[in-house]
Amino acid sequence: MIANSSASAPSHVAAVRWLTYLMFFMFAMTTDAVGVIIPKVIAEFGLSQTTAGALHYGSMAGIMGAGLFLGFLADRWGRKLTILAGLAVFAVTAFCVPVAGNFLVLLLLICLAGASIGVFKTGALALVGDLSVSTTELTSTMNLVEGFFGVGAIIGPLIVTMLAAQGVSWRWLYVVAGSLCVLLFLVALSARYPDAPRAQSEEQPSVVTALRLVKNPYALGFSLAAFLYVAVECAIYVWMPTLLSGLQGSLLVQAGYALPVFFMMRALGRFVGAWLLRTFEWSLALLLCALSILLCFVGSVFGGLHVALYLLPLSGLFMSIIYPTINSKGIGCFEGVDQGSVAGVILFFTCLGAILGPIGMSVLSDITGNARAGFVLASGFCGIFCVAALINFVSKPAHARLAQHEAAT
Repeated sequence: MIANSSASAPSHVAAVRWLTYLMFFMFAMTTDAVGVIIPKVIAEFGLSQTTAGALHYGSMAGIMGAGLFLGFLADRWGRKLTILAGLAVFAVTAFCVPVAGNFLVLLLLICLAGASIGVFKTGALALVGDLSVSTTELTSTMNLVEGFFGVGAIIGPLIVTMLAAQGVSWRWLYVVAGSLCVLLFLVALSARYPDAPRAQSEEQPSVVTALRLVKNPYALGFSLAAFLYVAVECAIYVWMPTLLSGLQGSLLVQAGYALPVFFMMRALGRFVGAWLLRTFEWSLALLLCALSILLCFVGSVFGGLHVALYLLPLSGLFMSIIYPTINSKGIGCFEGVDQGSVAGVILFFTCLGAILGPIGMSVLSDITGNARAGFVLASGFCGIFCVAALINFVSKPAHARLAQHEAAT
């Protein structure tokens, strides 16, 4: 039972919401810029692609580990202290990146930055739950949050490109992110937060709580959905440039804009998604978007590179609402006292998909000698996700649980 089932209305709700939006914007600047950073790291340290790719996997592993093993901090310490701790570690780590003298130190810093993101992200996700008066509002807010993430995913690579044009190291991206993080820390320090729900039980949230939640069918179901979706999304921003590098002439020039177009479509779709989910039942919207993504991937696999050049970036428009919907509904199935831990569990599976999906694609592509084979695998992930979305739409397994928790708020 919960002693305080609903969050009290804070006087600085707008400030807290903007703080949450900008935190997602900030860390997206770094994590989603990895595609343009890796080639520069290869040139700087003389690395292989496999070794340099550890920057992506290391960051995801840090977020993943923090999500599962430290996600309970948002429930135990409270949202504010958890967010402050994560922001502080990220800022220190970001300012250390420019002075990393070798690749191992750089990789360790990136892993630590990922762990700090996992800490303040779970705190922020739980905070979004505190600010929402219904699961419908939670889903719409989550789409806005992810919309700012999408904008950060555009700005980060753009900053790296602009720095390179001026002959400045990509490492200054982390100085920019670290400076923004310091400002967010000061805002978070002074902001008034809603009261987080507290359990009447004497048991304190811990890593055992998160491990126990992994067995919960609602937490596990939404987590597996997040795994499948992220494995599909990562296919685009990790391996689409490699796939399209086989184009020739003017089409190859267009291919250079495919990834920015994908990010712009994804950002646009997330803002539109906030309206879409207010208008249509969420499981139907999820199914329609999943089917649209599958058509884009299947069309790209069988239509050739000249078709993939347009369909793969277009898929970002349909991807936009899926992850925030999965995340918000998964969190909404649980009482506030467990929402930080649940957010951490979903985050763990999210990052696991971000690691295993691209690795599986690269292995299959290396075996066959064709990047197309990796996208066949990604299409398979998408097909499984579509089946899960169809089952969810028809049987609505979480409907009663969501309605129960919404009625209690």
